[in-house]
Amino acid sequence: MAKNLQGIVSSAGRDKTITVSIASRETHPLYRKQYTKTRKYTAHDEQNQAGVGDKVEITPCRPLSKTKSYELVKVIEKSHGSVELKEEVAGETAKILGEDK
Repeated sequence: MAKNLQGIVSSAGRDKTITVSIASRETHPLYRKQYTKTRKYTAHDEQNQAGVGDKVEITPCRPLSKTKSYELVKVIEKSHGSVELKEEVAGETAKILGEDK
């Protein structure tokens, strides 16, 4: 049975293609210390519905291209987006931080 994976979309710039980052915690066999391992998978997104930062579920499928062997099942949670400052506030912030010289 195919195993579905859940991860965060790290790139959605290409048409019908997303890159999903999946982080897992592993334990070193000798030193018994835990570390984070991040794997990236390229998945097919037919409707271009996933965006950067979205939590998604992907499943294996037949190879669709050289690197693309997964397809998007569903978007679990949409990202809340990033915060953009207005120009006047960004200018004042730059003056306070000493970046405007």
